[in-house]
Parts: sequence; C-alpha cells; structure tokens
Amino acid sequence: MVLKLGNGTTLFMEQKYFTTLAPAKINLTLHITGQRDDGYHLLDSLVCFPNIGDRLTFTPAEQTSLTITGAPDLPTGDDNLIVKAANLFIPDQPLAMTLEKRLPLTSGIGGGSADAAAVIRAAMKMSDDLPPLTLAQKLGADVSVCVASRPARMS
Repeated sequence: MVLKLGNGTTLFMEQKYFTTLAPAKINLTLHITGQRDDGYHLLDSLVCFPNIGDRLTFTPAEQTSLTITGAPDLPTGDDNLIVKAANLFIPDQPLAMTLEKRLPLTSGIGGGSADAAAVIRAAMKMSDDLPPLTLAQKLGADVSVCVASRPARMS
C-alpha cells in the first residue's frame, strides 16, 4: 500500500520505509537584525517553500546512520544537521537515513535547515511523544519555519 501525504511525503507501508521532500526555503526578503549568544543570526524575513528540494528516505535500522547521494563531500556523522535532528527528536528510533541532495550547497536556500526539518516532520509521524519543537532552534535559526514549510514571516 502506498499512502501519499501532503508536502511531498509518501509512505510505503509494506516496505517499512518512507520518503519525504525537504523543500527549499526561498527568502523573499531578508534582514539580519542581530546575533544570538550561540552564534546563530536573528532574522526578519519573508519566506516561501516551492515544491523543489532535497529528498530524505527513512528506513528502520539497528543504529542511526546517514548516507548522502549528490554531494559526496558532505559529512555524515554527528556534525550533520540531519543526524543532529535525529538524535534530538528520535533518539530511541534508530533509522537508516538517505539524503538525495538536490539543492546546491551553501546557496542560502535553507538546504541543511530544510533537511533537519524533514527529520523533525518524520519524527512527528512516528511518535506522539516528542521533545518540544523549540529544540529545533538548537539546530538553526530557520529550522522551525522549515518544519511547517509554509509561507511565513520570520522575526
């Protein structure tokens, strides 16, 4: 059975894995208004999320891992935002995660943040017992808005 959900998510029930889109974050306006104590920027921005982006596939596994296609030089260890998000939001559900990197690196369109947000959305589908979404701020200033992936003003 294939179950298609909103925002590009497809669940493949008999195969016990699912894939989801991590849409790009397009800044229609962007003003940096300061810096937080942890080094991340304070922003005032109007953003939208087109139906293009990276793809993440999640498969149950014995331990959490990340494989990346399309950007072989990206780190896959604990310093990757995808792995950090998984460790924060689904530490007790190990997954083999595969990132199909489609967005250009360091392009300012929220690729890493969108990928981390896709992990959080996956966690929301897998469990009702999640840590507060405010933890997303530990991953980056724009991760929270990427979780919703809807037009928004960030301030």
